Amino acid sequence: MMKFTLGWLKQHLDTDRPLGELLDKLTMIGLEVERVEDRGKTLAPFVIAGVVEAKQHPNADRLRVCMVDTGSGDPIQVVCGAPNARAGMKGVFVPPGAYIPGKDMTLQVGTIRGVESRGMLVSEFELQLSDNHDGIIELPDDAPVGKNYGQWAGLDDPLIEINLTPNRADCTSVHGIARDLAAAGMGKLKEPAIKAVKGTFACPVAVTIEASDLCPAFALRLVRGVNNGPSPAWLQKRLAAIGLRPINALVDITNFMTYDYGRPLHVFDAAKVRGNLTVRRARDGETLVALDGKTYRLDEGVCVIADDDGVESLAGIMGGENTGCSAATTDVLIESALWAPSNIAQTGRRLGIDSDARYRFERGVDPAFARPGLELATRMVLDLCGGTPSAITIAGKVPSRKHSIDFPIVEVKRLAGLAVPPTETRRVLERLGFSVATRGARLRVAVPSWRPDVQEKADLVEEVVRIAGIERIPATPFDRGAAPRKPVLTPIQLRTRKAKRALAARNLTEAVTWSFIGKKHAELFGGGQPELALANPIAAELSDMRPSLIPGLVAAVQKNADRGFPDVGLFEVGQIFKGDTPADQFTAAAGLRRALAKPSGIGRHWSNPKNGKDRYVVDAFDAKADALAALSAAGAPMAALQIAPGGPAWFHPGRSGAIQIGPQNVLGYFGELHPRVLAELDAEGPLAAFEIILERLPDPKAKATRAKAALDLSPLQPVERDFAFVVGREVKASDVVRAALSADRKLIAAVTVFDVYEGTGIEPGKKSIAISVTIQPREKTMTDAEIDALAAKIVGEAGKRTGAVLRA
Repeated sequence: MMKFTLGWLKQHLDTDRPLGELLDKLTMIGLEVERVEDRGKTLAPFVIAGVVEAKQHPNADRLRVCMVDTGSGDPIQVVCGAPNARAGMKGVFVPPGAYIPGKDMTLQVGTIRGVESRGMLVSEFELQLSDNHDGIIELPDDAPVGKNYGQWAGLDDPLIEINLTPNRADCTSVHGIARDLAAAGMGKLKEPAIKAVKGTFACPVAVTIEASDLCPAFALRLVRGVNNGPSPAWLQKRLAAIGLRPINALVDITNFMTYDYGRPLHVFDAAKVRGNLTVRRARDGETLVALDGKTYRLDEGVCVIADDDGVESLAGIMGGENTGCSAATTDVLIESALWAPSNIAQTGRRLGIDSDARYRFERGVDPAFARPGLELATRMVLDLCGGTPSAITIAGKVPSRKHSIDFPIVEVKRLAGLAVPPTETRRVLERLGFSVATRGARLRVAVPSWRPDVQEKADLVEEVVRIAGIERIPATPFDRGAAPRKPVLTPIQLRTRKAKRALAARNLTEAVTWSFIGKKHAELFGGGQPELALANPIAAELSDMRPSLIPGLVAAVQKNADRGFPDVGLFEVGQIFKGDTPADQFTAAAGLRRALAKPSGIGRHWSNPKNGKDRYVVDAFDAKADALAALSAAGAPMAALQIAPGGPAWFHPGRSGAIQIGPQNVLGYFGELHPRVLAELDAEGPLAAFEIILERLPDPKAKATRAKAALDLSPLQPVERDFAFVVGREVKASDVVRAALSADRKLIAAVTVFDVYEGTGIEPGKKSIAISVTIQPREKTMTDAEIDALAAKIVGEAGKRTGAVLRA
């Protein structure tokens, strides 16, 4: 992020363009505007006022009743508790109805201790100018009564915040942003010459670089006899506007240079530096109390600036508290150095420090500006603090980034599809600071030192296009060719997506577990073959490729249970391994529910508690429903699916089943996990799981394309009828459901089982299966006679196919 005000920008850009146009252009050239704060609107109600009279409040010792002249109309009565409120002073008045940003409230007419107050005299805290709330704002005697305070104080300058991509180090400065806007035709860049400041004596402090790989160059200068007081008002306002707290002139100058030209500097109190300075790697165990007041423990990966007493600064990140400048500073050392971006980034992350200096150095500052930046800072120090400068001493050598690119002009059209005239291409690059020489249909482009991100022809195309205008690229339809386009996603990718969505909709949470499990656990689930063992496992319990997703889900569910979340439902879609060839690797979808983690919103169901109060734990039928939902979403032919009892050895033999399309194509299994397996996995049940293989689903048959309604809804009210059949104990509920559906597939929309009963009232060897049939009329409302006829047909089909008879 980079913050600046419109007024600050205009110090570098000569422009009369309105704010809105500048903001739009910033975003269009790749400097995305994140936020604009127009404080002029916020401060519009606040006016300069004079206190005509200030009397003691009749009912409070610490309050005064003030009569305030706002420059329009009669004086206004204000009750004020500030200790500095007095007659004759000038302050800032706000009327009722105005918003007070510091208190996040809208001011109302109030009665304070029996005296009416029709406004407020505000403090700096209430305007969010500082943390000072000990008294109201006092203005000079010549402040014009009635004038808007924000305009008079220069606080109405809009604040702009842009989001920078990591490659645009040059735009971490107001000057760099102005350069881009000038290139885009928003004004003229101001580039005043930076004059060298002549030193009157040699710098008495020498610099030695021991870690040249971390610090290519280090420039230093001493200024004697400075008066380090508060910064001038313009500098304090400029820093405060972007959220920086003014400290003192020397520190404020370095902060200003960081944002103004993107050149971080550091100042040392020369009286606190012992001997010479050395740039080196920290020694293990060294510590530094930094300017943020925190103590940091260092190691050899950290680059530091040290004197004879030890570490005094974290190079390129933050200075040390011991050598910081204060009001007592009279001699100051000003440092301007170059640091290795990767080391700055690593050190900042390791120590957890985010500073403005780190933000710029880890992106790469302009090496050629190291000395000019020091000269400019020296001039500011002399102007604001006085003093006598030394000559500059430089250790190391400033690296050269000079390189040129042979650029065919037609490259812009070829890569971007935008025909930019050669003269415009050259003009854009030159305005951005590139040196350009024309050689026929090609350009020889010298890249400036502040653009390390520009390395090849494609980078130059990007520069030309973003400045010339992305909106100029013509909209060109994609040539689809004569042949129909192939799908972007493969069938297995589509099935994976659809299965995930279906399982998430059933109140399961997606998990991602290891593709490796321990050998003992792999053997439990049909794995453990030598060819599936890892040659170099990262841990003993992760030694084999997983033959199933279920062990990983069991471990994840148990970890949740151990931490107080027992009712958990998880699913995963991922690879499983039955062998070491590609043909033995499959994409599986698996889900697991524990304890009371039943699907929500399942309505009336035969497995639900009969009294509606008790809560049943998960069982095989919950896993079966999850598996069928995933298969349906993935495109399985649901009418062709068969449920067979039993499953692999890791499922409970009497509480599991297989889902298949004939005995030769088993799609997957579901059921409760075997108690022996749970014990081996060190998990507590009950656990119900399923696992299906998505590759085993048959590909959908190609159908002739024809227009059809996206959703066919009947305008007529559906009818539900319940039937209770007595059937043989060996009859499957699914057979009864199919029989009922076959009675009339056009009218019968759904059949669900809601009760299964064996016991008193049912003869031995028999059971009762109760179903609910939803009848959906399509053309007209059905009469009672028609419904009865359909019901009789349902009973007849059930009896014919399963031997069912209606229960008396």
